[in-house]
Amino acid sequence: MEDKQQGFATFGGPVILTLVCEVATRALKAVRYQKFNVHRRLRPEGVGGLIDRYLTIPNLQDGELKPIAPLVEALRNERLLDRVNQFNNGQSYLLPMAFPEGSPMHPSYGAGHATVAGACVTILKAFFDHGWQLPLGKDEATGRYIAYEPNADGSGLVEVLLEQPLTVEGELNKVAANISIGRNWAGVHYFTDYIESLRLGEQIAIGILEEQKFTFGENFTMTVPLFDGGARQI
Repeated sequence: MEDKQQGFATFGGPVILTLVCEVATRALKAVRYQKFNVHRRLRPEGVGGLIDRYLTIPNLQDGELKPIAPLVEALRNERLLDRVNQFNNGQSYLLPMAFPEGSPMHPSYGAGHATVAGACVTILKAFFDHGWQLPLGKDEATGRYIAYEPNADGSGLVEVLLEQPLTVEGELNKVAANISIGRNWAGVHYFTDYIESLRLGEQIAIGILEEQKFTFGENFTMTVPLFDGGARQI
């Protein structure tokens, strides 16, 4: 009978959609607190500006910009600064950004997009069969699963062969990662903003699910897969 029944007020569309929206607002409030009341991390754009001034205005190197000397040396050792300077024909150590107006004016960590993505995806993984495998075709010669990915210039799709099938959990994790990493590509966040904010959103969603369980009449448990490969039972 399980394929002939559907949830409604509990385990159905209304409650799932409502929770996805609710965790989004909670995630934004939580990450805003982390931004302004705890970390106040400088945006990559700001750090880039300090590095450029350090390298182009020598009399600042032993003054107000002396604290960033270890960072500059680390970048020199990786030859990143040489590559950027060469790209700019020796005129600047700055790189272009996706946003002409620059970074948002609020601090870098946590990342609002990543926190909301982590929270919403966690709700979906809790309510849906996260281990369900997408119905992919198989390559007759190798027996591997057939999937598709963009070609090098993004103009079309090319076939790839996978050892393991795609799952609901994996695809939801991709959604969260793409939303978060897109902000890194734009130059307004660090990698750690992305991964730690996903985990922050995940914990917010789990906390709400634990609270919501007491409002359900049914006796149930949920096993929620986590971004770090573990699981949490509610």
